[in-house]
Amino acid sequence: MTAYELPKVWQWEEENSKKGGNRPTAGSRFEQKLPVGDAPFQLYSLGTPNGIKVTIMFEELKELGVDGAEYDLYTINIGVGDQFGSDFVEINPNSKIPALVDQSQSPRLEIFESGSILLYLAEKFNQLIPTDIHGRTETLNWLFWQMGAGPYVGGGFGHFFAYAPEPMKYPIDRFAMETKRQLDLLDKTLAQRPYIAGDAYTIADIAIWSWYGRLALGKLYEGSYEFLNLDEYPHLLEWSHRIAERPGVQKGLAAEYQPLEK
Repeated sequence: MTAYELPKVWQWEEENSKKGGNRPTAGSRFEQKLPVGDAPFQLYSLGTPNGIKVTIMFEELKELGVDGAEYDLYTINIGVGDQFGSDFVEINPNSKIPALVDQSQSPRLEIFESGSILLYLAEKFNQLIPTDIHGRTETLNWLFWQMGAGPYVGGGFGHFFAYAPEPMKYPIDRFAMETKRQLDLLDKTLAQRPYIAGDAYTIADIAIWSWYGRLALGKLYEGSYEFLNLDEYPHLLEWSHRIAERPGVQKGLAAEYQPLEK
């Protein structure tokens, strides 16, 4: 293997003409007309860890009897590049799922980034976030922790463990170590309280379970349960199984996506 020589100025050498291929530029790549239904919320997403956060949130709100939490759900197939269409980029210029439109507002309100969507819905409906300053702050501490920590698991460990063209010791060791540190942090936290932010189930649990609970249940990357020795984290495992049994979570995972018209 030829040693990599660091250039003075990085240049992109991979020509990728595919509609969904990675490029070092942002913005839309083609004209697109997204469907718009009659429900108050229009959700454009996919069943990834970040995507399921929002369907779980909506279904949990419904379980709580909240009025006005109906949503239409449409598939954004990131494998073929739906996220780079003009209508989707207008909602989320970062071209990532999920993206949400609240058309009960005038003019309509566009929300992107899963953490921002969870917080928006929690505040709009006054659910799944504490109202006291200590509980609210602790919930937001953990919500934003997930936003910052999650890429080490997905783009770091998950990519090099499951998707890279060949196994590479250095990045796998680096990101497996950080992933296990995060798992240990969650296990120690859940040894002291039933939910991530305290005694109540909140949007912090939804955000963190969608990544770390699914990882602990062996649902993200084949072989990772044994590789990461997840039996070392009994409190995290108990929480993961308990959250998985919630009706709102199960309905959120089973939500039916409508295809985009081509």
